[in-house]
Amino acid sequence: MAVSPRSTPPVKILWLARLERRAHSWRERRARARGLKPSVAAFPGYGSERWVRVLGRVLIAPAGAEKKAGEYAGVRGWRSFAAVPVGYAQVTVTIDGVSHEVVADRGGIVDTVLPARLAPGWREVRAAVEGGEPTIMRVLIIGDDARFGVVSDVDDTVMVTALPRPFLAAWNSFVLNEHARQPVPGMAVLLERVVREHPAAPVVYLSTGAWNIAPTLTRFLRRHLFPAGAMLLTDWGPTHDRWFRSGQDHKHDNLERLAREFPQITWLLIGDDGQHDDEIYTSFAVEHPDQVAAVAIRRLTPAEAVLAGGRTVVDDHSAATVPWVTGDDGAELLDRLAEVGVLRGPHSS
Repeated sequence: MAVSPRSTPPVKILWLARLERRAHSWRERRARARGLKPSVAAFPGYGSERWVRVLGRVLIAPAGAEKKAGEYAGVRGWRSFAAVPVGYAQVTVTIDGVSHEVVADRGGIVDTVLPARLAPGWREVRAAVEGGEPTIMRVLIIGDDARFGVVSDVDDTVMVTALPRPFLAAWNSFVLNEHARQPVPGMAVLLERVVREHPAAPVVYLSTGAWNIAPTLTRFLRRHLFPAGAMLLTDWGPTHDRWFRSGQDHKHDNLERLAREFPQITWLLIGDDGQHDDEIYTSFAVEHPDQVAAVAIRRLTPAEAVLAGGRTVVDDHSAATVPWVTGDDGAELLDRLAEVGVLRGPHSS
């Protein structure tokens, strides 16, 4: 007697994820009834000379939001979280005259790799939804000759945000704009020095922050003279099987992806000791020692560490076998990196 194949058990979807989807659908219907239409909010992506990773989100912005160069210039603070994501929207991405049809995920996120032949440097692609006005999306094309790159955390590494603190994190995310945020002293100088010494080096900002803050973060980096770079943020809310997305998994998975995509590049990893960066970078350096140039960890101040819930420091980095430096700010990290030979230092010619 033939035995029927065992059927795959259905995936149990968390009720909160279903509720979130229903809420988004209801808000989308209301927004469309008011005559509002979706468009694509662009996030800085990256790619090689043969492909691009396009990043964006299909949203119906709040009424009165001013859209400029792919960023909602008028959407700040809580209003960025009031935009309505359009799940499973069909998006037309045009690269060098060639159009591709892609589909956003259930949260409206577009994160896809498309074939392209583009020269190294910042390039533009266009994305449109429902026949609307196309949005310009900037992508950093990393040349085949690039051998050095930077992956930097954002929260409490380049920007003082105290993300782990629930009340201040909410205040920073929902109320303040980029004018009220403070950069970590010396960090812009450190990253500018890296780019000056390695002109072909890509800069990737890897954060557990929500995609909603991408326009604010872009303006903040520009305002405080940080080098432009690709952004790898995450999404808020539940997944099909978890109440909250894992920030550690997000960082680990994207580091592993960069290692696969650009095996010729050694990365300078920059973070702080308050959000598991030390632990994540240690693990990555052990697994990929040939792809890590050095690790630079900013030490939080005692007050920041207390409010952040403590430090997540790995006491033994000997297994990593890569240069490992710490400092209170960007200037001290620059000095330490110069001492271990990764950079020339602030006073070198």
